[in-house]
Amino acid sequence: MFQRKFNYQKVKKGYLNFLKSQEILSEPFRNKISQLNDFFLPISEKIYQNYLKNKKTNIIGLTGGQGSGKSTISNILKIILKEGFNLNTIIFSIDDFYKTIIERKKMAKQISSLFLTRGVPGTHDTFLLFNCLKKLKNKKFKNLSIPRFDKSADERCPRKKWQKIKKKPDIVIFEGWCVGARPQKNMDLIVPINRLEKDKDKKKIWRKRVNDELKNDYRKIFKLIDISIFLKVPSFQHVYKWRLLQEKKLRAVSKGKKTMNDKQIKNFIMFYERLTKHMLKNFKEANFIIDIDKKHRLKKIKIN
Repeated sequence: MFQRKFNYQKVKKGYLNFLKSQEILSEPFRNKISQLNDFFLPISEKIYQNYLKNKKTNIIGLTGGQGSGKSTISNILKIILKEGFNLNTIIFSIDDFYKTIIERKKMAKQISSLFLTRGVPGTHDTFLLFNCLKKLKNKKFKNLSIPRFDKSADERCPRKKWQKIKKKPDIVIFEGWCVGARPQKNMDLIVPINRLEKDKDKKKIWRKRVNDELKNDYRKIFKLIDISIFLKVPSFQHVYKWRLLQEKKLRAVSKGKKTMNDKQIKNFIMFYERLTKHMLKNFKEANFIIDIDKKHRLKKIKIN
């Protein structure tokens, strides 16, 4: 299956050490070795084979609802690609490209108050994101910095804290809850999906603008993706449940930083509900679709 030099033991060791470091704050991972063999290695092998075709930087789009395990899986794939295939791999999130609070306040004033809350298409700096991806794919690589976003401060980090890329990456893992999302049909925007839309978006201005953003700037960005992976959660109710769990972990390590209570989380994920449900129903063209069961375990993989 793998190239002759593939070092399975080295990969396995790095993988198990990483999982161990993650178990400090969460429940123990189950079926570790079978998940490595059945899910992560076939995906990594496909990425490697795709890279070999032209030796150009490959963008891997990894998407899934909040709390689906995107960061954990991104890090696992990075370990395998680095240790097993010697591929220089970097990771960043669409979340790192959120607009500043000043920019979102301007949108809230000019378009809809709902744009003050980060999350949906329209609240990212698409110009910066598109240019970053283009520069990473460029043959003539120049050093670049990728922004970081501080969610506890709800603000972009100062430039000195950005991720500095000094060597051309072979693989870029670009993860995020709406990475690769397609726009909805206009008729699907008519009926409000929750209380937030019903009370705060009566004229459908917010949801229409989000949809228009997907049709335009985001479409250009997602076209740069070479391989897509979709983590399919059992239902939107599980997004809420797992997001609560995520916040619990954040509280444990946040050292006085601002976190959300359960009610705030319930309100916050209403912003994500429409697009998450749309993706669960319609996101069928990903190269890898991984079904996640109700106990947060990888259940099955579909390869397109």
